[in-house]
Formats: sequence, structure tokens, C-alpha cells
Amino acid sequence: MQLDSIAFVAADTKIAQDAMYRLKHRYGHITPDKAEVIVALGGDGFMLETLHRYMGRKVPIYGMNRGTVGFLMNEFREMDLTDRIAEAQTVELHPLQMEAHTVSGESLCALAINEVSLLRETRQAAKLRIKVDGVERLAELVCDGALVCTPAGSTAYNLSAHGPILPMGSGLLALTPISPFRPRRWRGALLPHGAEVVFNIENPEKRPVSAVADYTEVRDVSHVKIREDRSMKIKLLFDPEHNLEERILKEQFVE
Repeated sequence: MQLDSIAFVAADTKIAQDAMYRLKHRYGHITPDKAEVIVALGGDGFMLETLHRYMGRKVPIYGMNRGTVGFLMNEFREMDLTDRIAEAQTVELHPLQMEAHTVSGESLCALAINEVSLLRETRQAAKLRIKVDGVERLAELVCDGALVCTPAGSTAYNLSAHGPILPMGSGLLALTPISPFRPRRWRGALLPHGAEVVFNIENPEKRPVSAVADYTEVRDVSHVKIREDRSMKIKLLFDPEHNLEERILKEQFVE
């Protein structure tokens, strides 16, 4: 790894900007469109923004935590950065593709690295009908919403909604209800990564629902199709002693 092949990007916070200034001074800097590796400084939210922004470049991204959670980030250290990058392990992710159709007849596609979530817009509970690979699996889910997540996103919103944590190599997606009212005891489902999930919103005028792919929101949807986009490949770099697989495993034993 050459010193002039690294690009630094940072969140707008003072701690992240100060870190970027010092790292640029120590290691040099080129623009992200020419870099062989991008170093992202911030928290998980900024990492998601960075992954989306440079997804088309297919360049590996090495994150260092200058934010709050930092689940997708490595520990921040200024020293030996090029050695750490050279020794880092690569984790390949495939995003979810959301195809959302609105009540007014519009359609929009967006990618999600963490999850696609459907959320009620008003006091009225959402009523969802769920198909998996063309087969109706749940005729009616009355709930605040539902989500489909990747293994990388299983420790984010999915975990807060009491969904399962998925190991990176599991080849699974999690389908998780959000505050289900009926069927009250339904906890969701584990799906093969190649599954196509379709949500149909029942009575969307009375019970409006929005669909969110990471931070792209589509309001007043009538139906939403979700599948893994295998044509898109995202490369994350992690220190060997603190890789994403280990973090997901450790998260399952947190008290």
C-alpha cells in the first residue's frame, strides 16, 4: 500500500475533522475518486453514508471510530495506519435493493446496506400482507412496521426490534416485525439471502406506510419489493483482532 493511495473522509463533527487533519498531515492525501483505499472517520451513520457514496467505485473502505457506536468501525489510532490497512481482513457485503411503489403510482429504487424498513405514518397501525418468492406467507400483519435486514444490519434497528443477530457467513436475511399486534406472538422469519420479499400495504389511504432503505424514505407506499443485489459488492476492511464476524458473535453475549 503506497502512502499516496489513501483518501480520508470525515463526519462534520469536530473530533472527526481534527482526526482527519492530523492523518492527512501524517500520511498525505489524495481524492477519493483516485484512491486505492478510503479511510472513513466518524460513526456508523457516517460509514453508511460513505459506503453509499463510493459504492460504484468498489474501493475498500477502512473505518476508524470517531463517533458514538462504531460497530462498523475499527479502533482509532494515528500510528501504523498503513500497516493496519495492509494486514486488514476484507468483508464483502451485498446491499438490499428496495423497489417501492406509491399510492399515486410512482416508483423508486434504492439500496440498503443495513435494512429496508416499513413504518406506519399515523396513529393507525399498519396492515401488511407478506409474500416470499411469490408465495403468501402471512395474510395480515397488524403492526407498527416490519423490516428486512442483512447480516451487517442485524445488530442495528433489527436488534432493537428484537430480531435475530445473523453471522456474516450465514447466507440469511432477517424478516422482523416491529411491535406486532396481530399475530401477537409472531417473531419474524429467517430467509435465504436469495429470497424476494414483497410487502403489500392493506388500505394504504387510511393506514399510510413509509418505506426506508437506510436513509432513503418513500412515503405512502402501496407495495414494496426487497431482494439482495448480488451485482453490487461492498468491501469493508477490519483489523484481524476486531473483525465484523467477531463483533457479531460478541454482541450475542452482551448482558
